[in-house]
Amino acid sequence: MSQAFLFPGQGSQSVGMMASLAESHPVVRETFDAATGVLGYDLWALAQQGPAEQLALTEITQPLMLVAGVATYRAWRAAGGAAPDWVAGHSLGEFTALVAAGTLGFEDAVDLVRVRGELMRDAVPGGQGGMAAVLGLEDADMEAVCAAAAQGEVVEAVNFNAPGQVVIAGHRTALARAIEGAKAQGAKRALPLAISVPCHSSLMRPAAERLRERLAKSPLAEPHCRFLSSVDAKEYRDPEVIRDLLYRQLARPVRWVTTVQAFVGLGVTRFVECGPGKVLAGLHRRIDKTPGIEAMALEDPASLNSALAGGAA
Repeated sequence: MSQAFLFPGQGSQSVGMMASLAESHPVVRETFDAATGVLGYDLWALAQQGPAEQLALTEITQPLMLVAGVATYRAWRAAGGAAPDWVAGHSLGEFTALVAAGTLGFEDAVDLVRVRGELMRDAVPGGQGGMAAVLGLEDADMEAVCAAAAQGEVVEAVNFNAPGQVVIAGHRTALARAIEGAKAQGAKRALPLAISVPCHSSLMRPAAERLRERLAKSPLAEPHCRFLSSVDAKEYRDPEVIRDLLYRQLARPVRWVTTVQAFVGLGVTRFVECGPGKVLAGLHRRIDKTPGIEAMALEDPASLNSALAGGAA
């Protein structure tokens, strides 16, 4: 059995997240406490108490989701779970995947994504950018809707999450035009997301350039398991090439459909999502229906124990 561990990005956070897992696995709180020492504020208290609006601020969401993913992965390993053959992450989740793979040190990664979030926040004036999910249109049709809605502003397809599910990002006014345009083209649903910045759009290029400077200070090692990027569904091993990838991915689309399909082609038969919620496991069921392939999420003690029963070391 070849297994890939997957790490979610922004949008999976919620008030009270990780509470039941922390009760059963002390390493969860230990991981959050270590992050608090880096960030200078109590990340666990914020995750448990909210408010949700604060958790949605990208400079908070990014370290929160990275820490949650690492904590879940550590709980799995501490309970005897097998090491993955592959890792991958959706957007921000690539940083989490690289921590799990030993490429990025945990504390440096926490600070790195905090900086990443601040740079993304500052790249577009508050309230002027955003993201929306569109269901029911083909990728090419959604790209055409964005092109028509731009009208001198930016709105682009940035997350190709599943067949008929595309996330768009850009200026809020252009985003509103694209939402209306998508509905006019027959979209089943088109709604804004609780993300405070237009991630992965070309509006992030100034943030990417500044992130490049911070990445230059981060020590990177060769991953000790195989890492597949959701930027282009290719494997990366060289630390310097990975450093460049983390710079480029900030203003590039997330090609999750292609990534999952690549994994299936590589013989992966078990997909395990680490972090709060089960967004990626749900997307998998829309992307691939190959018999004999499992997709699961380690979101609480019951799901972790179930996964252990099917694949402990």
